[in-house]
Amino acid sequence: MDLKEIMAINLRRIRHDKQLTQEELADSAGLSARYIGAIERADVSASVTVLGQIAEALGVEPRELVTKSG
Repeated sequence: MDLKEIMAINLRRIRHDKQLTQEELADSAGLSARYIGAIERADVSASVTVLGQIAEALGVEPRELVTKSG
């Protein structure tokens, strides 16, 4: 599993845990809901800047988005 897939899984899990829609997260992070969806499907790789924006919007450390769990 590559880093893009790990981030997709973690992002979806954390977003669901916080009971946020893609639209709500996108608004908080200053991104589009389409882009959030593409990251969650591992269709695109997020830049370090975007990783930081998403982590801040979720209230987590960026490493939580890119660390393989389990």
